[in-house]
Amino acid sequence: MSSATAPAIPERCRLLLHRWRLELQLSPRESSLLGPELQGLDRQLQRLEQGRLRVAVFGRVGVGKSSLLNALLGVEHFATDVAHGCTRRQQQHPWSQPIRGLASVDLVDTPGIDEIAAAARARLAHRVALGADLVLLVIDSDLTQGELEALDILLASGKPLLLVLNRCDCWPAAELPALVASIRRRLPAAARHLEPIAVAAAPRRAQLLADGRVRSGLEAPRIEPLGEQLTALLNQHGERLLALNALRAADRFSQGLHQQRLRQGRRQAQGLIGRFAALKATGVAANPLLLLDLAGGIACDSALVLQLCQLYGLPMTRGSARQLLGRLSGHNALLGGAQLGLQALLSGLRQVLLLAAPFSAGLSLAPAAPVALAQAALAVATTRRTGRLAAAELLRSTLAAGQPGALLRRLAEQDPETRRWLGEWRPLVQPGGTSGPVSSGPLGLGSVGPGLLP
Repeated sequence: MSSATAPAIPERCRLLLHRWRLELQLSPRESSLLGPELQGLDRQLQRLEQGRLRVAVFGRVGVGKSSLLNALLGVEHFATDVAHGCTRRQQQHPWSQPIRGLASVDLVDTPGIDEIAAAARARLAHRVALGADLVLLVIDSDLTQGELEALDILLASGKPLLLVLNRCDCWPAAELPALVASIRRRLPAAARHLEPIAVAAAPRRAQLLADGRVRSGLEAPRIEPLGEQLTALLNQHGERLLALNALRAADRFSQGLHQQRLRQGRRQAQGLIGRFAALKATGVAANPLLLLDLAGGIACDSALVLQLCQLYGLPMTRGSARQLLGRLSGHNALLGGAQLGLQALLSGLRQVLLLAAPFSAGLSLAPAAPVALAQAALAVATTRRTGRLAAAELLRSTLAAGQPGALLRRLAEQDPETRRWLGEWRPLVQPGGTSGPVSSGPLGLGSVGPGLLP
């Protein structure tokens, strides 16, 4: 399809996600284990279909998140209080501002991320922020360590961000530029593009009463810079942000499902690899010919890969299995040149010892047995390593065309605007085989490690 007729990025995302969701097949066990995550994913996909974007505020307790949302709404919908921690659960309310291409924009309030004895609220805030299409990270002073840690999590998930400096009225006008400059310096390299937006959601001014007392009086919000930037951003990129977040949610679920399948098959895979290792070791130890050793080993490893594919429910032909073994051998010295060299050396040594038996009255047969055992041990080690590497490669092979992560990677490579919004996002398992930053989500996933592989 030519670029002139190719659908826009939001439409491409919708089409792929619709097809991927229809083709998603889960076993009863997987449906039970991943039921809540699947429901959350379906809600995200439904918001994509309906054009309902979510903007969440995120930050420490008492930085004025609820006041900021009320100022954007123009009404006192979200509860505020002098005491910190007034927001105890997720709340949302539609924003009346019309946005091109979207049916609605929901503003989401979250609990503070640092309140004492409120670990559950912090987890809720992280979950809501990761489920939002755009996050307003609200601060009221220089960046704290907790805010930097939260910022790292959001950047690693590829979450679009705006950095909002609230309560700028509390700072003398002469000191505000120095504060903004300090915030910029403390931002991690991946967030240097963020420009703090100075606002005052609920400014107060000291007033002298008739009786001589001084009291503070509430003034009109001063959030015009945020309102203008937010409206312009959503008008230009709102549909894209909604589509990308749905694609990220599907990618997290897809990779979590594959890891769950690896966990479920790990014990069976260990037994399977053990049986093939024993079979290969027996054949190598009993056979004196090098070429037959290598041919039998390749056949055994190919059969192992095919069995692993069946175990993990992944289609693969025998030819594809041999190609996979070739790639693994090419990238791994123990499976490639080192194995061939060692097996050739041991096999040659054993043949020399066997041929010398008539001339040594059988004495040369004594060291032939340890050599055969060494060959068997090498066969066991390489077979086990083949199984582990094949299992990891099978997980990577699931990130093929038609998967959400594959489209995310293509968009990140081909479209500079999408790459900018994805930020620090990396696939959980990159095509080259290295693990990128974790895309944290409701599945709580980490990179693929030894605990998931046989």
